[in-house]
Amino acid sequence: MAGNKKKSSPDLSSLASKTLRDEDASKIQKRLAGSVLSQASKDKQTGADLEDIASKALKSDKYSDTTKTLAGSVLSQSNKKR
Repeated sequence: MAGNKKKSSPDLSSLASKTLRDEDASKIQKRLAGSVLSQASKDKQTGADLEDIASKALKSDKYSDTTKTLAGSVLSQSNKKR
């Protein structure tokens, strides 16, 4: 499977880094942030399991704007064929 050509922007990478260092960040925020950072400079794409988590986060009213921003970035780098 070919890697995705999209990469996380510097602003999103910065947000992800801050999220990972934030003791109050939720588990889902940290998972999404880790994915955003892993896609910052390499030819990686989101796995199916994280695509599902990110999709559910975007559809739910219970998640913060930060979570939804990270989720949107993760989904933008997903495998479009899935």
